[in-house]
Amino acid sequence: MGNGALSGAVIAVAGAGGPAGRAALLRLAEAGATVVGADNDPERLAEAVDAARYASGGATVTGETVDLLDLEATRDWAVRTEKEFGRVDGLIHLVGGWRGSETFIKTSLDDWDFLELLLIRTVQNTSLAFSEPLQRSRRGRYLLISAAGASKPTAGNAAYAAAKAAAEAWTLAMADYFRKAGKSEGAEGPTSAAAILVVKALVHEAMRADRPNAKFAGFTDVKDLAEAIIGVWDKPAAEVNGQRLWLTERP
Repeated sequence: MGNGALSGAVIAVAGAGGPAGRAALLRLAEAGATVVGADNDPERLAEAVDAARYASGGATVTGETVDLLDLEATRDWAVRTEKEFGRVDGLIHLVGGWRGSETFIKTSLDDWDFLELLLIRTVQNTSLAFSEPLQRSRRGRYLLISAAGASKPTAGNAAYAAAKAAAEAWTLAMADYFRKAGKSEGAEGPTSAAAILVVKALVHEAMRADRPNAKFAGFTDVKDLAEAIIGVWDKPAAEVNGQRLWLTERP
């Protein structure tokens, strides 16, 4: 593990208990990183952490139940992580959720209230909590997983697309923080980066098993997403900071 692409890096994963989180924990551990996962479901998180540890040959993978809707709790998580491991080199934001409607006029604003918390507030809290530790890393990466629908909303996805677009805008503002921080420190460009990985939707093995005849056209497998996450560290911060990195066809 010491020779992996992310050997020595400390990467935090928000929303680590879901299928994308499980894939990310495993791939990051395989790449040599110390991985610190958080989720609001302790049982699901424990299963994901144990699976990553086992499959990666005993890499350092830890999990912590964190309420990412609570800014102070999220800040405490960031502080504990940096204190325990000495650094934070990445925050992968995998907190997701979806609600839609048959038509635009049937959109429920209750769906907006639900999605605003999951898709925007958690981005706000994790970015505010981890921005300074990531900048101190000098190879920090904040990665938001977003959806192509944010750039081309459909009538039945108004709440979801708007929430994703807001989360992207917030992440791009964080990218500007990294750009300005790099300049203030005398660097030629940013030393850390905030970027957006854009998918149409995600698919995993259980979904394929449930719908064996479905093609899932344009979907990104969670394993491929995890590979793309690793690849962001292969590029200079200036190359990825403030960028939408498309893993599906642009709308």
